[in-house]
Amino acid sequence: MNIAFFLTPKSEIIYATTDSTMRQVLEKMEHHTYSAIPLIEKDGRYVGTITEGDLLWKLKNTPGLTIKDTSKVSIKDVERHTRCKSVSINSNIMDLVTLVQNQNFVPVVDDEETFIGIIKRSDVINYCAKVLLENDD
Repeated sequence: MNIAFFLTPKSEIIYATTDSTMRQVLEKMEHHTYSAIPLIEKDGRYVGTITEGDLLWKLKNTPGLTIKDTSKVSIKDVERHTRCKSVSINSNIMDLVTLVQNQNFVPVVDDEETFIGIIKRSDVINYCAKVLLENDD
């Protein structure tokens, strides 16, 4: 099975670019109630995932930093503690399953490492449940 079957395209998801401020990312995550979002370069290349925990650790470990001041902090200056691995759109289903075991979503890139979307763990689980129920009859 082609993993593109599970793809939620970039145009339908929330992400941040590396030129964003910490405040912009916080507000985006709060508005959409996400705990993690992909982080991409201006040229579209996937660079990682930013999490609520990353943002909280930056606040905690930066003396004098307040929520108001986060508009002056580049998201590039926020250390990422979780390494959310991506898969190539040409990857096989086992590569995907291995990652989705430990990640809520798996970023998907094309042959040039350009971010093209995500595959959500819930979509993979729902598909597997459907197949198991169909085969149980």
